Amino acid sequence: MKWKNEILLILFSALLFMPFLGTVHLFDWDEINFAESAREMLLTNNWFLVQVNFEPFWEKPPLFFWLQALSMKAFGIGEFAARLPNAICGIVTVFVLYRIGKQHHNARFGLLWAFLYIGSFLPHLYFKSGIIDPWFNLFIFLSIYFLYRIIQFGDRLTYLNAILAGLFSGLAILTKGPVGFLLLLLTFLVWWSFNRFKKPAKFSVVLTFGVVTLAVSTFWFGLETWNNGPWFLVEFISYQIDLFLNPVAGHKQPFFYHFLVVLMGCFPLSVLAIPSFHRGFQGDSDRFSKWMKYLFWVVLILFSISTTKIVHYSSMTYLPLSYLSALVTFRLIMSKTALPKWQRIWILFQGILIGVGLTLAPILLMNRNYLLSRISDPFVRGNLTAPVDYFGWEWMIGLIYISVVIIAVIKSKTRLKQSVYILSLGTAATLFVTMPLIVPMIESISQRSAVTFFKAQQGKDVYLKPYGYKSYAHLFYGKVTPETSHKMDQHKLDNADKPVLISLKINRLEQFNKAYPNAILIGEQGGFAFYKLNPP
Repeated sequence: MKWKNEILLILFSALLFMPFLGTVHLFDWDEINFAESAREMLLTNNWFLVQVNFEPFWEKPPLFFWLQALSMKAFGIGEFAARLPNAICGIVTVFVLYRIGKQHHNARFGLLWAFLYIGSFLPHLYFKSGIIDPWFNLFIFLSIYFLYRIIQFGDRLTYLNAILAGLFSGLAILTKGPVGFLLLLLTFLVWWSFNRFKKPAKFSVVLTFGVVTLAVSTFWFGLETWNNGPWFLVEFISYQIDLFLNPVAGHKQPFFYHFLVVLMGCFPLSVLAIPSFHRGFQGDSDRFSKWMKYLFWVVLILFSISTTKIVHYSSMTYLPLSYLSALVTFRLIMSKTALPKWQRIWILFQGILIGVGLTLAPILLMNRNYLLSRISDPFVRGNLTAPVDYFGWEWMIGLIYISVVIIAVIKSKTRLKQSVYILSLGTAATLFVTMPLIVPMIESISQRSAVTFFKAQQGKDVYLKPYGYKSYAHLFYGKVTPETSHKMDQHKLDNADKPVLISLKINRLEQFNKAYPNAILIGEQGGFAFYKLNPP
């Protein structure tokens, strides 16, 4: 069968990414933030204005929220629907990697590339999330891929490649704003500087790309500006500049933060890719690998310079890094060369470290008295008193993963291909069972008490408000409507026209009680206290 591998990969990816999406509540901030914007689209039936708390939200354009809203319309408002678009993105991404790998090398390379991506931690986990980045990353990657084809081949398909590059560039802009075009532009400029500013393509090809990019992106940006003036665009750009220049929302990290995130979080593909950055790497005869390096360094340096550093900002590096990882590994396999000793040691050490973490996390959560005796922070102590459901054998997941890593490292000396597939499939399987078994244990002590409180208030004629911490959980899980949307400053809560139900972390109790001595305590659980303020 001609499409046998493609069909099997689609089915396998669906099996990996789609089950258990609704097992655990959405996590603050980003997951709930984005899901709430999609919910408000459905509630207001306003698909062109992105809102949070029924006020304009100018941080992101609407494309991803459209996908989530459509999913919610089909499957109901909830965790599964909010995460389903990224599960679909995972299936599409795996298919794309295989097809490009097969086209530029062969089917074996395509399979290797796809499985390395599936079997690495952060790339896999993002397809089980409800954040914007997986679709944004795929659009950027495809735009640069077709730009590469325009420049390197210049064949009869050049204009089609220009249309596709423009289409995906425009979709990236509709997903995350002008940064979608910026990454493409910077990657091109790096290539151009290394190629002595030679003419990349005919003017008509460049014009085709530009017209398509503009047409797709202005489908929303242009219509919004036409209908409501440039205020949104001004606010959007202003916010993005502020995000770049200032550590918004406290996300201030050292310069090397994203280097560590990518190196440690993309295990094992990040370790396998390291030799590709050596000056003497033979794979540089592959021109696409150079484009992947350009894209990798553009993203990593740009977001390292940015003062606001959030873990998924560097996720665009995962796709180019995965190609480089596959290229290094494929060349070793084809030359029947063993994995270098330093890489075997690194994989063994980091794999065992991850396995130990997966083993200890459930053990500690099942024996929380040990932690309570050593922690003084009242909020953390409160978190640890929250009820946790478990079977009792979750700790075995980590031990099994350690066994997989050891077997893979031993095999890598003589059977590298078998070793890589054992490690990739073992990592994917570990992540598959971690989602429904270990993640809910962690979520139960971190936020579930507050989420449960907000869910209990659905349909009540009250305002819901977190105090002393930022959250979107009260909006999404309280199913807030325009009538119960509370926009009052947290220092004026006692002037509301209807009861205000408040969630706060217990380490803010003293501050809250001083501000609102008439507040009525209605409950306390998992490190959170819940109060009611009646109208004056």
